[in-house]
Amino acid sequence: MTPRGILESVVYADDLDAAERFYSRILELPVVSREPGRHVFFRSGASIFLVFRPEATASRVVLPGNVAVPAHGARGPGDVAFRVLEAELSGWRDRLKTEGVPVEAEVAWPRGGRSLYFRDPAGNSIELATPALWGMTEE
Repeated sequence: MTPRGILESVVYADDLDAAERFYSRILELPVVSREPGRHVFFRSGASIFLVFRPEATASRVVLPGNVAVPAHGARGPGDVAFRVLEAELSGWRDRLKTEGVPVEAEVAWPRGGRSLYFRDPAGNSIELATPALWGMTEE
């Protein structure tokens, strides 16, 4: 047995409204769930991208049915990479520029693949990367 992929990934942000505006507008990720003051969740392809407010997940939560979710969280900037197509990378660069989002770095990796790095409003490092970075195919 082995995991079949990443089901969800998370970053943390104190200002969930700013995070929601950023990911909805810049990356055009659809919101699938939100709880004011706690989280906003987005769909990204076959995965879910979570943005939690750190204070809200720092303690255990008991859900209906007496199901307990363990405390979790992080402080400081996180990192997430979204999979994009090689042919669309220049379009992403243009969109970021149009939206006033500075690209911190653009990397052509020695093994193949390319990445664009920028920051979300909370300071998390966001990467748009082509699958060749990890020796994967685009589809």
